[in-house]
Amino acid sequence: MLGAAMPELTITSPSNPRLKALVALRRRRAREESGLTLVEGYEELALALEAGVLPETLYHCPELMLDPAGQARLVREVAARGTEVVRLSRAAFEKAAYREGPDGVLAVVPSLTRSCADLRVGATALVLLCEAVEKPGNLGAMLRTADAAGVEAVVAADPVTDWGNPNLVRASKGTVFSVPVASDPTAEALAWLDAAGITLVATTPDTDLDHTDVDYTGPVAVAVGTEKHGLTRAVLDHAAHRVRIPMVGRANSLNVATSAAVVLYEAVRQRRRR
Repeated sequence: MLGAAMPELTITSPSNPRLKALVALRRRRAREESGLTLVEGYEELALALEAGVLPETLYHCPELMLDPAGQARLVREVAARGTEVVRLSRAAFEKAAYREGPDGVLAVVPSLTRSCADLRVGATALVLLCEAVEKPGNLGAMLRTADAAGVEAVVAADPVTDWGNPNLVRASKGTVFSVPVASDPTAEALAWLDAAGITLVATTPDTDLDHTDVDYTGPVAVAVGTEKHGLTRAVLDHAAHRVRIPMVGRANSLNVATSAAVVLYEAVRQRRRR
């Protein structure tokens, strides 16, 4: 049941202390200390709400809204759930916003802090393991692919960034809230895969086995590594299969997010044929 909406506060000054606290959440340390992160954008927040996320505070600026009717409904829905709603002037919102061309919606939500032990996957799970991937944009792009491909979990092994990084949230279009995610040291992530009976397939250019020559119809995890160095020896040695994506140009590998998409959709193709 929806409760009564809280009275709406209005902030007009860009120097308001609450806005400084929002800007601070762009830093990982502030996110980890507070247990909070930011979601900016109408589409991203709508998807987060569908996934069951309840914002602590919603900031909005009607002057910047690209879809005033739809966004006003979203604001009313969030307010009806008991979330504090704060109206910002244009200058105040642009101070708090972290993206170019803001659309007038910014929410403070609980951070995602799951480990592999918190994940629950099915008997034929398709999992994506991302080892030490550095760029939030790449992790966000892989989450969008994972959401589209029906991946049951995405694990960050030895993570360099956190799942609450605002740029990751933005790049994922909010799918970081719809796909189960977890973070763990590489050794613990590999142990979780073993305990769950999930076969590990590692991507690397240093193999003769094409990615299409492996069976992905059972429980399987596709592993991708850092943008520069790829997967560590620990993951490569643990894998049941090491696969490559055929390359006919001068480069010997694709962008990590593209590589993940190619291999995951081979798994989707095989599973649909079954």
